[in-house]
Amino acid sequence: MNSSSIQLHVRLLTPTATLPARATANSSCFDVCADMDGVIPCGDRLLIRTGLAVAVPPGFEVQVRSRSGLALKKGVAVLNSPGTVDADYRGEVGVILINLGREPFAFKRGDRIAQLGVYRVEMCPAVAVEVLEETERGAGGFGHTGV
Repeated sequence: MNSSSIQLHVRLLTPTATLPARATANSSCFDVCADMDGVIPCGDRLLIRTGLAVAVPPGFEVQVRSRSGLALKKGVAVLNSPGTVDADYRGEVGVILINLGREPFAFKRGDRIAQLGVYRVEMCPAVAVEVLEETERGAGGFGHTGV
């Protein structure tokens, strides 16, 4: 399937849900809006309803990402960023936001709270092996190249 011919089918689950939209013609992600009002206290997290269900094409996933303006100005981010919506999921898309800011974060239905991007996924099997191919890095993990 050619990526220029794919579509993200979106079902509006409530009369107040907002169809995701790109902010500009060349935005790589769709802005997604809250379908509820709420407040997230400092240091807390909340699952925010979007009122949307999506049909992701096979071989793709939707990633839920933070909005840079909310992260910078309010300290609010998608907690499990990026969140994943699999191609076979048809339930409501929820967004887990965390408030790392210095004041409670209030939002209203219709406020843009996150972004949705559609990305190709390579579907491959996991195969057990006895030995992995060696690399120069080897098992060097967290911080192995310095700070």
